Amino acid sequence: MHMPPPSGDELKAARVAAGLSQVEAAQLMGYPVQAGSRGGLQSRTWQALESASDPRNMPGPIFAMFQLLTHQHPQLKLVPAAEAADAVDSAPGVACVADPRGANSDT
Repeated sequence: MHMPPPSGDELKAARVAAGLSQVEAAQLMGYPVQAGSRGGLQSRTWQALESASDPRNMPGPIFAMFQLLTHQHPQLKLVPAAEAADAVDSAPGVACVADPRGANSDT
């Protein structure tokens, strides 16, 4: 499965679409959060990831996890374990997996 790193603008758009602040997004993904110079909290790491002038990018697989956790992934979604187990139980011998070649490709 191809997972390119997002641009800073793509990362910011995904964060805003999820309704998260930079601090909330950083906490969700386990990035460090510090006390800000004007009080409150900040994440310099997340700020850098969203910056067009910073060379750092979030790795593609980490961005895919962010999309999954915020219900924005274009192809996959997280489901509670009980629902996944029920789906497998109702169709014995069938596993719920994403096909890295595309939707139900036979080649």
